[in-house]
Amino acid sequence: MSKVYFTKEITPESLIKIYEKLGVNLKGNVAVKLHSGEKGNQNYLRPEFVKPLVDHVKGTVVECNTAYEGARNSTEKHRKLIKEHEWDKYFNFDLLDEEGPDLELDIPNGKILKKNYVGKDLAKYDSMLVLSHFKGHAMGGYGGALKQLSIGCASSAGKTLIHTAGATNDQTKLWDNLPEQDRFLEAMADAAESVHNHFKNNIVYINVMKNLSVDCDCDGNASAPCMQDIGVLASTDPIAVDQACLDLVYNSTDEGKDKLIERIESRHGIHTIEAASLLEFGEREYELIEF
Repeated sequence: MSKVYFTKEITPESLIKIYEKLGVNLKGNVAVKLHSGEKGNQNYLRPEFVKPLVDHVKGTVVECNTAYEGARNSTEKHRKLIKEHEWDKYFNFDLLDEEGPDLELDIPNGKILKKNYVGKDLAKYDSMLVLSHFKGHAMGGYGGALKQLSIGCASSAGKTLIHTAGATNDQTKLWDNLPEQDRFLEAMADAAESVHNHFKNNIVYINVMKNLSVDCDCDGNASAPCMQDIGVLASTDPIAVDQACLDLVYNSTDEGKDKLIERIESRHGIHTIEAASLLEFGEREYELIEF
């Protein structure tokens, strides 16, 4: 049974404390994968909030370009937004797919995808800290560790391949090839496995449950948070940490949870976890350790 650590304290210091609870020393060149926040989004995790943890692991913040219209779908625009959001003020920032060709990861047991395209620079890193803002998502129902692993680490072409369940990696044809919902979620699970397995035992996951909106940080006009902040969770198992976050939402006494649950269920968000667990790179059963 996987261990998931949990604290109600949401501070820069608590991020370091919960990382240390994992007992994992990320080695070598450490990538810290997080969401840079779409232009206009008010809910994303701010650079000054995560700086102590990034410094603690001696990490480089990494991101990839998007596959849809917005302020992050080209290197030029994304670099401009990184400056506006002050990421480059605090960190070395690596836009993984700034230059091609993409790094291709095989998924031999994938249900939908047999390959995943990620930013070329991922190959430079020996380990990864996946630092996720847990919240709702317009297409996936929710966003957490599995989304960061899959869509988050994918290049623009890789994001297109996931969203179209393998139909195309051509961004210009993305919206013409949207699949049945469960196939998209299964493609996310496949892609997540490829990145998790790429780093083997040199990857950990921290989910921050604050600013709990029904919308993702990729939404430039996201809804205001519908629930009170819950806390921070960490695990070496991305499936367990996402499952634990969902359980905390469902078990909450906060009346605002109904909006987030409706978003999750209307997109069948739990199916990403179901599909990932069948790939056996983690498990849904977990031991929640509060401190």
